Amino acid sequence: MVDEVRIQGLGVIDEAVLELSPGFNVVTGETGAGKTMVVTSLGLLFGGRADPQRVRPGAERATVEGRIVVDPGGRVVERVEEAGGELDDGTLIVQRSVSAEGRSRAHLGGRSVPVSLLINLADDLVAVHGQSDQQRLLQAGRQRSALDRYAGSALTKPTRAYTRTYQRHRQVTALLEEITTRSRERAQEAEILRFGLEEIEKVDPKPGEDVELAAEEERLGHADALRGAADSAHESLLGDPAAAFEAANVVSLLGSARNALEAVREHDPELAALADRLAEAGYLVSDVATDLAAYAESVDADPARLAVVQERRADLTALIRKYGEGESVDQALEWARTSAARLTELDSDDDRIEELRAEHAELTERLETDAAELTAVRVRASERFSKAVTDELSALAMPHARVEVSVTPTGEFGPHGADEIEVRLAPHPGSPALPLHKGASGGELSRVMLAIEVVFAGADPVPTFVFDEVDAGVGGKAAVEIGRRLARLARNAQVIVVTHLPQVAAFADQHLLVEKSSDGLVTRSGVTALDHEGRVRELSRMLAGLADSELGRAHAEELLDLAARDR
Repeated sequence: MVDEVRIQGLGVIDEAVLELSPGFNVVTGETGAGKTMVVTSLGLLFGGRADPQRVRPGAERATVEGRIVVDPGGRVVERVEEAGGELDDGTLIVQRSVSAEGRSRAHLGGRSVPVSLLINLADDLVAVHGQSDQQRLLQAGRQRSALDRYAGSALTKPTRAYTRTYQRHRQVTALLEEITTRSRERAQEAEILRFGLEEIEKVDPKPGEDVELAAEEERLGHADALRGAADSAHESLLGDPAAAFEAANVVSLLGSARNALEAVREHDPELAALADRLAEAGYLVSDVATDLAAYAESVDADPARLAVVQERRADLTALIRKYGEGESVDQALEWARTSAARLTELDSDDDRIEELRAEHAELTERLETDAAELTAVRVRASERFSKAVTDELSALAMPHARVEVSVTPTGEFGPHGADEIEVRLAPHPGSPALPLHKGASGGELSRVMLAIEVVFAGADPVPTFVFDEVDAGVGGKAAVEIGRRLARLARNAQVIVVTHLPQVAAFADQHLLVEKSSDGLVTRSGVTALDHEGRVRELSRMLAGLADSELGRAHAEELLDLAARDR
């Protein structure tokens, strides 16, 4: 339960402390006094939307801190410990702040945590209901979630099975639609790839072939020049054997130089070394001359081969330009490799489509079965839910009202099944059961929502219920019955109610009064826990508009006596 709430800089509240008790807590005050900020603060504490407009003008931020007594062995403690937080002597401290610029921060058990964690914890700690919840109850989605919440664990397994099937069904449907709707595009892509692969296969290029052919074409195109250069170099090294007289050449000159040194080498080792080097040079020049002769002999001016090479290079260049990104044959071969794999994938579309259609049919059949199971569970729950809420309405001064929950399979699969859920109300005997937005007044809608929460309290209890003027549009005997029902709800849970009805406030175990000071702000002293005399004065003000009215005080005493006898 919520033990204490500290509020700073929120709306008209400068600083206030709410010390709450177990049972039924009621909060009252003049219109505009800031009592609704109590519900707003609790909403913030449990992950509600951070609205910077709620920050009090002149304040840097609004801060709400709550002390919550939790079950030591419950799920809440496990989640807090997982987040790295700690309890303070069995009490969980939760803090939420909102800056004037809209930045929001949350702390749990002394650790900074994401706001989403507070939202998750709220399901186990508190149920907050404001006036806007009455309008949300009119929405089909809220009515479905209300019924599913009531069905509880009976719906857990069927829901999981349906969700798994539904998600896979959507994936297969999307994939099948993509493949079939893009079949023309994919066929065109396959045709383009097939043409390219056939063109490459026809040319049959080899890795690195373009580089080799370029070198060969260069050699064949300059064969005469290459042979002439080799012959000239050979002649310079060894001379021309066909010449009429022997001309000087490199080998003979090296030989003469060596012979000159050989005659005196024995007189100086250094000169002998030079003679050896000349000998080596002579051998090397002779080898080069031999290689030049062989090279000149190998160079062949073959116009036919040159034409073949040039034609082959032209074919390869065309492939490189189209499939090799203008770089090389190796790039074109890489394109062929990846394109062959893609073509295999595209050519298997027909088989893939058949597989997906078979799986889609199987999933559709399974989805129908899972949805039917959801429907069956909901129908059984709706019968119990309708009776339970109708019984509660009888206790809320609507003895002749009847609530019906309609579960209608639509045949259209959605994320939550194929059912249309609608809560209907017949406020009087003989009147048809109509949807809530057509068949319920504001006061009746308030009581229907309260009845639903009371039913939930028995089916899926939470430690604390918070209601913000849930009694709006209600008065007289109905107001007394609402007060009585809230008091009964408070026997098993903590109930916090912001109300303007004295008939409801009279049933509270603790009555908190919110008052603004002369400067229009709620300060620390502006939230007061009333004693008996204070309650009489406040109820008199709520009844007659005058705190000291004798008739008002008498009526207030009567209401308190009635509530005391009922408890």
